[in-house]
Amino acid sequence: MEELTKKEEEVMQVIWKLNEVFVKDIIEYLDPSSSIPYNTISSIVRILEKKGYVGYRAFGKTYQYYPLISKMQYRKFSFSRVLDHYFDDSVENLLSFMVKEKKLSAEDIQKIEQLIKKHEDHE
Repeated sequence: MEELTKKEEEVMQVIWKLNEVFVKDIIEYLDPSSSIPYNTISSIVRILEKKGYVGYRAFGKTYQYYPLISKMQYRKFSFSRVLDHYFDDSVENLLSFMVKEKKLSAEDIQKIEQLIKKHEDHE
């Protein structure tokens, strides 16, 4: 799986949300005033298609696009990449960072402990 640019990911988020879209649908979703050039979004969607993220159905000269990669698949890929590149593939390093940055409260830690316990009970 190939990483997406911010703009590609923004367009992909719309495709995941709407599931089957034409370029005009993406434009309307991103900017109801439709000030985004059609060719810009069309180019991004073609890149997503080349990267294997979307497929399409032809309707004459227009194309309806749909996701080939689920949002969950991309989430797992992105998370693995962040964990590997920024935290030396260590969940401990990630959680330590989150605690230090005050992104995890005591309540959050308690919920994590409950999730771990629940997971262990089901094994």
